[in-house]
Amino acid sequence: MAGYEVVHVAVAVPNIPEPEIIKKVAAIVNKDPYQTRLLLSGGLPKLIAHYHSLQEAESTSRNLIDLGLAAFVCKDSELRKPSKVFTAHTLESLDGETIFRDKGGQTKRIPSGDVFLILKGSLQTPAEEETTVTRKEINWGATLLTGGFPVSRTVKEKIGGVAVQAESLVRLYNRESSEPTVQMLQHAIAYSFLGARIAPSSAANFNTVVAKLQELFPRAIFDDRLTKSSRSDAPSARAPDDLELNCKLLYLYYKTKSGLSRSE
Repeated sequence: MAGYEVVHVAVAVPNIPEPEIIKKVAAIVNKDPYQTRLLLSGGLPKLIAHYHSLQEAESTSRNLIDLGLAAFVCKDSELRKPSKVFTAHTLESLDGETIFRDKGGQTKRIPSGDVFLILKGSLQTPAEEETTVTRKEINWGATLLTGGFPVSRTVKEKIGGVAVQAESLVRLYNRESSEPTVQMLQHAIAYSFLGARIAPSSAANFNTVVAKLQELFPRAIFDDRLTKSSRSDAPSARAPDDLELNCKLLYLYYKTKSGLSRSE
Protein backbone atom coordinates (compact mmCIF):
# COMPACT_ATOMS: atom_id res chain seq x y z
CA MET A 1 0.00 0.00 0.00
CA ALA A 2 1.37 3.41 -0.98
CA GLY A 3 2.55 5.50 1.95
CA TYR A 4 2.58 2.55 4.36
CA GLU A 5 5.12 2.83 7.15
CA VAL A 6 5.60 1.31 10.57
CA VAL A 7 5.52 3.86 13.38
CA HIS A 8 7.15 2.95 16.70
CA VAL A 9 6.56 4.07 20.25
CA ALA A 10 9.70 4.27 22.36
CA VAL A 11 9.93 4.70 26.10
CA ALA A 12 12.80 5.53 28.43
CA VAL A 13 12.82 5.01 32.19
CA PRO A 14 15.84 5.48 34.49
CA ASN A 15 14.72 2.65 36.79
CA ILE A 16 12.31 -0.27 36.45
CA PRO A 17 8.85 1.02 37.49
CA GLU A 18 6.71 -0.41 40.26
CA PRO A 19 4.76 -3.61 39.44
CA GLU A 20 1.46 -1.72 39.20
CA ILE A 21 2.92 0.67 36.61
CA ILE A 22 4.32 -2.27 34.65
CA LYS A 23 0.85 -3.86 34.57
CA LYS A 24 -0.68 -0.63 33.26
CA VAL A 25 2.02 -0.28 30.60
CA ALA A 26 1.51 -3.92 29.58
CA ALA A 27 -2.22 -3.29 29.11
CA ILE A 28 -1.56 -0.18 27.01
CA VAL A 29 0.91 -1.89 24.65
CA ASN A 30 -0.88 -5.26 24.68
CA LYS A 31 2.03 -7.28 26.06
CA ASP A 32 2.39 -9.53 29.11
CA PRO A 33 3.89 -7.94 32.27
CA TYR A 34 7.08 -10.04 32.16
CA GLN A 35 7.88 -9.04 28.58
CA THR A 36 7.03 -5.42 29.41
CA ARG A 37 9.35 -5.45 32.41
CA LEU A 38 12.23 -6.60 30.18
CA LEU A 39 11.49 -3.80 27.70
CA LEU A 40 11.59 -1.24 30.51
CA SER A 41 14.96 -2.43 31.86
CA GLY A 42 18.44 -1.20 31.02
CA GLY A 43 17.89 2.54 31.32
CA LEU A 44 18.03 3.22 27.56
CA PRO A 45 15.12 4.18 25.29
CA LYS A 46 13.47 1.02 23.95
CA LEU A 47 10.97 0.36 21.17
CA ILE A 48 7.94 -0.90 23.07
CA ALA A 49 5.09 -0.83 20.54
CA HIS A 50 4.62 -0.75 16.76
CA TYR A 51 1.71 0.56 14.71
CA HIS A 52 0.52 1.07 11.15
CA SER A 53 -0.63 4.64 11.74
CA LEU A 54 0.79 7.74 13.36
CA GLN A 55 -2.50 8.35 15.21
CA GLU A 56 -2.36 4.98 17.00
CA ALA A 57 1.27 5.51 17.98
CA GLU A 58 0.62 9.01 19.30
CA SER A 59 -2.35 7.78 21.33
CA THR A 60 -0.21 5.10 22.98
CA SER A 61 2.58 7.60 23.60
CA ARG A 62 0.18 9.99 25.35
CA ASN A 63 -1.14 7.18 27.56
CA LEU A 64 2.40 6.25 28.60
CA ILE A 65 3.27 9.89 29.29
CA ASP A 66 0.16 10.10 31.52
CA LEU A 67 1.73 7.29 33.60
CA GLY A 68 4.82 9.46 34.12
CA LEU A 69 7.02 7.72 31.55
CA ALA A 70 9.19 9.45 28.93
CA ALA A 71 7.60 8.21 25.70
CA PHE A 72 7.91 9.40 22.13
CA VAL A 73 7.00 8.40 18.58
CA CYS A 74 9.48 7.64 15.79
CA LYS A 75 9.09 6.50 12.20
CA ASP A 76 10.79 3.32 11.05
CA SER A 77 12.33 5.11 8.04
CA GLU A 78 14.22 7.48 10.34
CA LEU A 79 15.54 4.69 12.54
CA ARG A 80 16.67 2.49 9.64
CA LYS A 81 18.20 5.16 7.41
CA PRO A 82 21.95 4.46 7.00
CA SER A 83 24.18 7.05 8.61
CA LYS A 84 26.76 8.93 6.57
CA VAL A 85 29.11 10.10 9.25
CA PHE A 86 32.02 12.52 8.96
CA THR A 87 34.84 10.77 10.88
CA ALA A 88 37.32 13.33 12.17
CA HIS A 89 41.02 12.57 12.49
CA THR A 90 41.98 15.76 14.31
CA LEU A 91 40.51 19.04 15.54
CA GLU A 92 41.41 22.59 16.46
CA SER A 93 39.56 25.49 18.07
CA LEU A 94 39.63 28.87 16.34
CA ASP A 95 37.56 32.05 16.85
CA GLY A 96 34.61 30.37 18.54
CA GLU A 97 34.52 27.48 16.09
CA THR A 98 35.87 23.96 16.22
CA ILE A 99 37.42 22.75 12.98
CA PHE A 100 37.36 18.99 12.42
CA ARG A 101 39.51 17.36 9.72
CA ASP A 102 39.27 13.85 8.36
CA LYS A 103 42.18 11.77 7.04
CA GLY A 104 41.57 13.05 3.51
CA GLY A 105 41.93 16.68 4.58
CA GLN A 106 38.22 17.53 4.35
CA THR A 107 37.03 19.90 7.06
CA LYS A 108 33.86 20.60 9.01
CA ARG A 109 33.48 23.79 11.04
CA ILE A 110 31.06 23.83 13.97
CA PRO A 111 30.31 26.96 16.07
CA SER A 112 30.35 26.42 19.84
CA GLY A 113 26.58 26.79 20.16
CA ASP A 114 25.61 24.42 17.34
CA VAL A 115 26.03 21.10 19.16
CA PHE A 116 22.89 19.87 20.89
CA LEU A 117 24.05 16.42 22.06
CA ILE A 118 27.34 14.59 22.65
CA LEU A 119 27.10 10.80 22.80
CA LYS A 120 30.00 8.68 24.00
CA GLY A 121 29.80 4.97 23.27
CA SER A 122 31.65 1.77 22.56
CA LEU A 123 31.55 0.10 19.16
CA GLN A 124 31.99 -3.66 19.30
CA THR A 125 32.76 -5.37 16.02
CA PRO A 126 32.83 -9.18 15.66
CA ALA A 127 36.01 -10.38 13.95
CA GLU A 128 37.22 -13.81 12.90
CA GLU A 129 40.35 -14.99 14.68
CA GLU A 130 42.56 -18.07 14.54
CA THR A 131 44.17 -19.73 17.54
CA THR A 132 46.98 -22.26 17.17
CA VAL A 133 46.73 -25.19 19.59
CA THR A 134 49.67 -27.55 20.16
CA ARG A 135 48.96 -31.16 21.12
CA LYS A 136 50.68 -34.55 21.25
CA GLU A 137 49.55 -37.57 19.23
CA ILE A 138 50.91 -41.07 18.52
CA ASN A 139 53.12 -41.35 15.42
CA TRP A 140 51.93 -44.77 14.32
CA GLY A 141 54.50 -45.15 11.52
CA ALA A 142 57.44 -44.52 13.88
CA THR A 143 55.80 -46.69 16.55
CA LEU A 144 55.66 -49.68 14.16
CA LEU A 145 59.31 -49.17 13.22
CA THR A 146 60.31 -49.36 16.89
CA GLY A 147 58.50 -52.65 17.34
CA GLY A 148 55.54 -51.17 19.17
CA PHE A 149 57.34 -48.72 21.44
CA PRO A 150 55.08 -45.60 21.49
CA VAL A 151 56.54 -42.62 19.67
CA SER A 152 54.67 -39.32 19.90
CA ARG A 153 54.84 -36.25 17.73
CA THR A 154 53.83 -32.63 18.17
CA VAL A 155 50.92 -31.41 16.06
CA LYS A 156 49.84 -27.77 15.65
CA GLU A 157 46.19 -27.20 14.85
CA LYS A 158 44.48 -23.94 13.91
CA ILE A 159 41.07 -23.35 15.48
CA GLY A 160 38.75 -20.63 14.19
CA GLY A 161 36.62 -18.42 16.43
CA VAL A 162 34.98 -15.06 16.81
CA ALA A 163 36.44 -12.27 18.92
CA VAL A 164 35.06 -8.83 19.73
CA GLN A 165 37.08 -5.75 18.83
CA ALA A 166 36.00 -2.82 21.01
CA GLU A 167 36.59 0.82 20.15
CA SER A 168 35.34 3.94 21.91
CA LEU A 169 33.59 6.61 19.89
CA VAL A 170 32.03 10.02 20.41
CA ARG A 171 29.37 11.63 18.23
CA LEU A 172 28.12 15.21 17.97
CA TYR A 173 24.55 16.09 16.98
CA ASN A 174 22.73 19.30 16.17
CA ARG A 175 18.99 19.82 16.70
CA GLU A 176 18.03 19.41 13.05
CA SER A 177 18.95 15.79 12.35
CA SER A 178 19.31 12.40 14.00
CA GLU A 179 22.40 11.93 11.82
CA PRO A 180 25.60 12.77 13.71
CA THR A 181 27.42 15.85 12.45
CA VAL A 182 30.83 14.46 13.41
CA GLN A 183 32.20 11.34 15.03
CA MET A 184 35.64 10.53 16.42
CA LEU A 185 36.94 6.97 16.88
CA GLN A 186 39.50 5.99 19.51
CA HIS A 187 41.91 4.35 17.05
CA ALA A 188 41.44 6.87 14.23
CA ILE A 189 42.50 10.06 16.00
CA ALA A 190 45.85 11.83 15.68
CA TYR A 191 46.20 12.87 19.30
CA SER A 192 49.09 15.29 18.73
CA PHE A 193 46.68 18.25 18.95
CA LEU A 194 46.39 17.52 22.70
CA GLY A 195 49.89 18.91 23.17
CA ALA A 196 51.06 18.64 26.79
CA ARG A 197 47.87 16.77 27.73
CA ILE A 198 48.80 13.74 25.60
CA ALA A 199 49.16 10.43 27.47
CA PRO A 200 50.80 7.06 26.62
CA SER A 201 47.50 5.21 26.06
CA SER A 202 44.82 5.83 23.44
CA ALA A 203 42.09 5.17 26.03
CA ALA A 204 43.34 8.01 28.25
CA ASN A 205 43.80 10.29 25.24
CA PHE A 206 40.31 9.53 23.99
CA ASN A 207 38.82 10.47 27.36
CA THR A 208 40.78 13.73 27.21
CA VAL A 209 39.33 14.42 23.75
CA VAL A 210 35.80 13.83 25.05
CA ALA A 211 36.43 16.20 27.97
CA LYS A 212 37.79 18.77 25.50
CA LEU A 213 34.65 18.47 23.36
CA GLN A 214 32.53 19.13 26.44
CA GLU A 215 34.58 22.26 27.07
CA LEU A 216 34.25 23.41 23.46
CA PHE A 217 30.48 22.83 23.41
CA PRO A 218 29.36 23.70 26.96
CA ARG A 219 25.65 23.93 26.09
CA ALA A 220 25.49 20.39 24.71
CA ILE A 221 23.85 17.52 26.59
CA PHE A 222 26.36 14.77 27.38
CA ASP A 223 25.45 11.08 27.64
CA ASP A 224 27.88 8.18 28.02
CA ARG A 225 25.43 5.34 28.75
CA LEU A 226 26.37 3.58 25.51
CA THR A 227 29.84 2.87 26.89
CA LYS A 228 28.16 0.42 29.26
CA SER A 229 25.09 -0.81 27.42
CA SER A 230 26.94 -1.93 24.27
CA ARG A 231 29.19 -4.33 26.15
CA SER A 232 28.25 -7.95 25.65
CA ASP A 233 29.63 -11.29 26.76
CA ALA A 234 28.69 -12.85 23.43
CA PRO A 235 29.84 -11.49 20.07
CA SER A 236 26.93 -10.33 17.93
CA ALA A 237 26.83 -9.63 14.22
CA ARG A 238 24.19 -7.02 15.04
CA ALA A 239 26.41 -5.02 17.42
CA PRO A 240 27.09 -2.11 14.99
CA ASP A 241 23.39 -2.00 14.01
CA ASP A 242 22.37 -1.97 17.67
CA LEU A 243 24.68 0.97 18.33
CA GLU A 244 23.18 2.94 15.42
CA LEU A 245 19.67 2.29 16.69
CA ASN A 246 20.55 3.23 20.27
CA CYS A 247 22.23 6.46 19.13
CA LYS A 248 19.14 7.50 17.16
CA LEU A 249 16.79 6.63 20.00
CA LEU A 250 18.86 8.65 22.47
CA TYR A 251 18.91 11.61 20.10
CA LEU A 252 15.11 11.45 19.63
CA TYR A 253 14.62 11.06 23.39
CA TYR A 254 16.62 14.19 24.19
CA LYS A 255 15.04 16.15 21.36
CA THR A 256 11.57 15.24 22.59
CA LYS A 257 12.52 16.01 26.18
CA SER A 258 14.01 19.41 25.31
CA GLY A 259 10.98 20.24 23.15
CA LEU A 260 8.64 19.52 26.06
CA SER A 261 10.79 21.65 28.35
CA ARG A 262 10.58 24.63 25.98
CA SER A 263 6.78 24.32 25.64
CA GLU A 264 6.04 24.00 29.34
